[in-house]
Parts: sequence; C-alpha cells; structure tokens
Amino acid sequence: MHAFVTVAVTVLAVLAVLTLLGIALSAKVVKQYELGLLFRLGRVRGVRTPGLQLIIPFVDVLHRVTMRIITLPIQSQGIITRDNVSVDVSAVAYYRVVDAMKSVVAIENIRAAIDQIAQTTLRKVVGQHTLDETLSETDRINLDIREILDVTTVAWGVEVALVELKDIQLPDSMKRAMARQAEAEREKRAKIINAEGESLAAAALGEASDIMVAHPLALQLRNLQSLVEIGVDKNTTVVFPAPLMSTIAELGSFLARETAAADAAVPVAEVSAAAPPVPAIRLPASNGTERPPS
Repeated sequence: MHAFVTVAVTVLAVLAVLTLLGIALSAKVVKQYELGLLFRLGRVRGVRTPGLQLIIPFVDVLHRVTMRIITLPIQSQGIITRDNVSVDVSAVAYYRVVDAMKSVVAIENIRAAIDQIAQTTLRKVVGQHTLDETLSETDRINLDIREILDVTTVAWGVEVALVELKDIQLPDSMKRAMARQAEAEREKRAKIINAEGESLAAAALGEASDIMVAHPLALQLRNLQSLVEIGVDKNTTVVFPAPLMSTIAELGSFLARETAAADAAVPVAEVSAAAPPVPAIRLPASNGTERPPS
C-alpha cells in the first residue's frame, strides 16, 4: 500500500510538471505594438492580435511582427551626377509593416531587402540630377525615392513613410570651385549695390544743388554745419577752403577795381610831365650879395 501511494504521488508530480511545461510552451504574449502570425505544421493559420495567445506546443509556431516605424540608415553611396561630378550621398529611410502576413511570407528578410533596394534607388535617382539640383532640390529627390520604394515594397506589405538625404560629400576641388563662385557672386552683388547707391546719391546731390542755387545762404549754413561736426575733436586743425565759385567772383572784382584805379592814375602823371618848369628866383642877401634860391 505504501509503495502504491508513492507511485501515485510520483505520477501526479510528473503530470503536474508536464502540465506546467505545456502551459508554459503554449502560452504566448503578443505586445501592443506587435501582431502574431500563427503557423501550424508549416501553414499560416491566421494573425493573432496583442494579448495572451495559446498555441499547441510542438505543432504551432507564433511569429511576432512589429508594427512600429523602423529607422533604416542608408550607407553612403558613391554617385556620379548627370553633369559628371562624383559625390558621396547618404540617407535615412523610415518604414513600417502594414501587412504582417506579406512581410513574413512574401520575403525572407524585410530589413535587408529594403536596405538594398533603397541603396540602388538612391544611386539611380541622384544620378539623374545635376550637382546644383542635388544640393537645392533635396525635397523633390526625397519624394522621388520614396515613391519608387513604395511601388516596390507594397508587395511586401511594407509602407515607406519617409526618405531624407542625410549627407552630401563633395570633392575638395569642387568645394574650392564653389567657394570661388560664391565669392564672385557676392562681389557682383556688392558692385551692383554700390552702383545703385552712387546713382541715388547723385540724384540726391543734384536736388540739393538746385536748392542751394535757389537759396545761396544754404551753402554757407552747410559749411558751418561741417565745421561744427569737424570741431568736435579739439586736437584737429581744420583747413576749410572758401567756396570756389565765390572766390573766383571776388578775385575778378578785385582785379577789375585794380585795373580801374590804374587807368584813373595815368592822366594825372601825364599832366605833370607836360607842365613848364618854374623859373628860379634869386633873393638878396642881408650883406648885399645875392643868395641862391633854396
């Protein structure tokens, strides 16, 4: 009897262990951001939603598929643009699974497949553009790459959400050439702005000169204002020339006065030279002798 009880307890213990093991093998947890694809004897039996799922041990296999957006860096690619410039372009792609069954059944490794197709598409799209278009029209290039990837990956149950060019490496010689081009462009803008400023200044000076012609005292007031501005620094000696036109006019007036004075002095000299000499008068001396005139 004692031996029978011992055997029964042993059998019950084994059954309990097997039951616990079976429950552990059959109970599967699917997380909120996952879907479970159930395979029974190698055939797809359906998709399991998040939560606790029970399967048949050694018969069923539950394959979990994440439904979150996945970041996929696209390694740098050596590309020759349409204008024969060699550049290295790297990008990043964002994709997510929209059909769990297709992502497992239709393709072996979804991440590796998208990585390879993204690299080839990147080379193809960038190679169709010039260097200037690649640098300035990145939004259109990103959209073209994403559309091409969507056409390919829709059969895999994957949707490409976004593709962005991350880095564009240029040769050193091209960088120097672009720097010279940018410098020349800025010099051109500076010369144009300087010419426009000279034109505006000339127009403003013309208007100011018309006002000063109408109001002569305005020039003198402007000269005084310039003296006030320069006189702020007391250690500076200022040589302020008189206005040129007024100086010429004053010089002309002075020469005219001198000429008139010279012309008026000539007749007086001529009359003095033509008058007869006055005869000498001898005065008698006190002692009876004649004294010569003084």
